Amino acid sequence: MSGTSTAQQRWELENNIVEVQGGTSGIFSALESDSIFKYDQVQQSAIQAQRPWTKDPHYFKHVRISALALLKMAMHCRSGGNIEVMGMMQGKTVEDTFFVLDTFPLPVEGTETRVNAQAEAYEYMVEFVQTSKQVGRMENVVGWYHSHPGYGCWMSGIDCSTQMLNQQYQEPFLAIVIDPIRTVAAGKVEIGAFRTYPEGYKPPDEPASEYQTIPLNKIEDFGVHAKQYYSLDISYFKSSYDSSLLALLWHKYWVNTLSSSPLIGNREFVAGQISDLADKLEQAEASLAYAGRGGGFFVPADRKRKEDSLLTKITHDASNTATDQLKNIASQVIKDLLFNYRPTLGHLPEVEPMQL
Repeated sequence: MSGTSTAQQRWELENNIVEVQGGTSGIFSALESDSIFKYDQVQQSAIQAQRPWTKDPHYFKHVRISALALLKMAMHCRSGGNIEVMGMMQGKTVEDTFFVLDTFPLPVEGTETRVNAQAEAYEYMVEFVQTSKQVGRMENVVGWYHSHPGYGCWMSGIDCSTQMLNQQYQEPFLAIVIDPIRTVAAGKVEIGAFRTYPEGYKPPDEPASEYQTIPLNKIEDFGVHAKQYYSLDISYFKSSYDSSLLALLWHKYWVNTLSSSPLIGNREFVAGQISDLADKLEQAEASLAYAGRGGGFFVPADRKRKEDSLLTKITHDASNTATDQLKNIASQVIKDLLFNYRPTLGHLPEVEPMQL
């Protein structure tokens, strides 16, 4: 088996990509292998007429993304480097589930902190969808994706405003965020899928989501808008329709991955993480010092819990940074052993027994 195939299999395993076959049980039990890619206009029109999401703001709960669409999004987001990029997703909805079958990038100008689509981008999107329909691809646009290079998968204030606007006029609509820098560091696509609540809606208290590292300069934006949207469960699939295209696209992805070193490519990101950890430690130290000056015996219990929680999060962030670096070092060692020829390794010199 070639290195390319092995790497692809490992990538599919890391991201838990399920191969859909006829008679598959579980989440795809109602759909046969390649029927996922068939677009039923009557069914989709009926969903639009019923509009069940207007009765339940939490109606959509799941997102199923094809492996091909996932790889295309990951490659596009990675190509932007530290600049945010944006694209659109094509697919359909079945009951409370979005099916993302394909994606395409948008020609937008982004910065390191935001990306906005201008009139040219919307014209491009309309033309792309119309051309797709002319060649038999009837799927509609079901959402947008963009990158958060190095600061996690969540919705900023601008993201929430954009998504709310889209949900008002283009329902059903989904937002996906990908962190390409953490994807390279971890080897698994760092991704989140979100929908916003209607304006004025007060969501019920939800259980705490999986912890993720948020840079200190983003924490305020993250916290202010955290109650304006909710996350959807994500899973991935592939079938015989997209396997060949996935193999062709993977070759390009594999070559780029093989020729790059995460230790070099992510050095600015790692330096930023260490600097952010130092800032968080200074903040925690100042908080503890203030509590000490006020008298340790009179520190409220809720404040002490908050300080302990802050230190726990800093420890968690430091552990994640160290783990990612160890993975990157191990990856480089394996590449070095596999692709750098050393004839002396196979012929180690014989050691004479020690004379007593």
